Amino acid sequence: MSETTADRPQKLVNELRVSGHLMTLDTGLFCIVCNPSKVADVATGLPGVRVSLPPGPIGRPEAVTISTFREDGWMTPFGDAALVRVSSGPAQVLVTVYQAPSVVEGGAPNLQVLRLTDTAPPSGAAMTAQQPGTPVPAAAPAPAAQPKVMDMVAHIAGRGDVGGMLGEPLGDKGSARWIEGFAVAPTNGIAVSDIEYQAVLGRDWLSPWVDGGQFCGSRGMSLPLLGLRLRLRGAAAEAFDCSYSATFVDGTETGPVEAGEACQSESLASLESMTIVITPKGAAPAEPAPAEPAAEVPAAEVPSARKPSAKAGSKRK
Repeated sequence: MSETTADRPQKLVNELRVSGHLMTLDTGLFCIVCNPSKVADVATGLPGVRVSLPPGPIGRPEAVTISTFREDGWMTPFGDAALVRVSSGPAQVLVTVYQAPSVVEGGAPNLQVLRLTDTAPPSGAAMTAQQPGTPVPAAAPAPAAQPKVMDMVAHIAGRGDVGGMLGEPLGDKGSARWIEGFAVAPTNGIAVSDIEYQAVLGRDWLSPWVDGGQFCGSRGMSLPLLGLRLRLRGAAAEAFDCSYSATFVDGTETGPVEAGEACQSESLASLESMTIVITPKGAAPAEPAPAEPAAEVPAAEVPSARKPSAKAGSKRK
């Protein structure tokens, strides 16, 4: 007698792909949004996200309050969100991501971190008064006396927005100051629409692809990037080669790697500086440009002048 499907024992335990990420937040009120995703599985609710206090002494229940909109505490990829109040920062929260075992690239949740206030309201006071989804408007940057045209901009912890050119290091090598976000808009004849990039947010966790000229990451939220990934498309991919390298706060140096590869350290240390090189196909590689102090510039003068997408998760694949 042949065995039917009904006669076979059902698998009682199904393994999921789980990854945890420690997110550092300064004092203030934050909204972590799990944006709608095309890869969401309505039947299982995966990928799913939980935001909680880390275990042990690094968890600070006296300084961090987490409030979710679902009573069960889950954030599903259908627009769920969580409010995090940090009364005395910096403090860490644990972001745990649950995915199906068969997940492929692009299957991670699309997370976005929005800073609602710079100061933490009293416990229980403004956690319901603030409406998530709209960050506090930033003051308009002062007009520039002499506008500068740059290929890249990075937001560096403790410094702010710093601009630079392709082929030159961007960031403070050896300073232990991490990069929180960046934008790339080449001025060497490559169309901005022909370049896109991602930020490494954790192990096997990348932000969504961001179009050229758009800001990828965050500003002023102590959320370091852990690496980058960049590629050309369209006419640029046919005519140019692209590579990039990076240094990290633990002293690691990685690269150059080819377009489409993730540039990160084995230890997943915070990104400290990066160098992006784009050359015509067949051209001899250029000598590395000497590291010079990058100039702090107002956001209006660099590619990030376009409205930031704030993806960091800003959306940490």
